[in-house]
Amino acid sequence: MEPWPQRDQIAAALRQISAGFAALAEAISADPAQPPADSRHRALIAEWGRNGLTRAEASTLFRKHGFSPQAAGGWARGGWLEIREDGRRYLTDRSLHWLTEQESPDD
Repeated sequence: MEPWPQRDQIAAALRQISAGFAALAEAISADPAQPPADSRHRALIAEWGRNGLTRAEASTLFRKHGFSPQAAGGWARGGWLEIREDGRRYLTDRSLHWLTEQESPDD
């Protein structure tokens, strides 16, 4: 019998805790003069577009728009970006569709 039969569940819970701490740190350290998160999301997605970025390039882009590079992991888990066979990060259709909806809201 394995000493930790629920290792996968424990690891998943630790990842969630870590993501929660990262979000809390982001909220505490946010610059009040910085645009709201939704505006920064739109700017990040618009700049990224359909380009495939290396891990370093994606991290730089997240930082440029006021997000921690670790946010990319949450985006990947949420289906907003994917890592393809070439090792580059690409936005999913979900991200690009969301941006289109934000740019042309229904009146």
